[in-house]
Amino acid sequence: MRYSDFTQLVDEVFGRALGRTLVSEQVLPRLGGRTPAEALDAGAEPRDVWHALCDALDVPEGRRWGTDRNRQAPPPR
Repeated sequence: MRYSDFTQLVDEVFGRALGRTLVSEQVLPRLGGRTPAEALDAGAEPRDVWHALCDALDVPEGRRWGTDRNRQAPPPR
């Protein structure tokens, strides 16, 4: 997953305003107590950050991939 895919999914799944707030303010223990933005800035894989955010917010599997039903992402490592 590329960073641009991550950003697109954040906007699709959470809405642009809420999604951007979550990325900059939601502290996730799975990311070492960092926000998604901090984890990405530190070099974390966007895929891993996406899964951590979705898991923390209990996003159902069927909603995790936005509007593109053909979009696939490998499971977290």
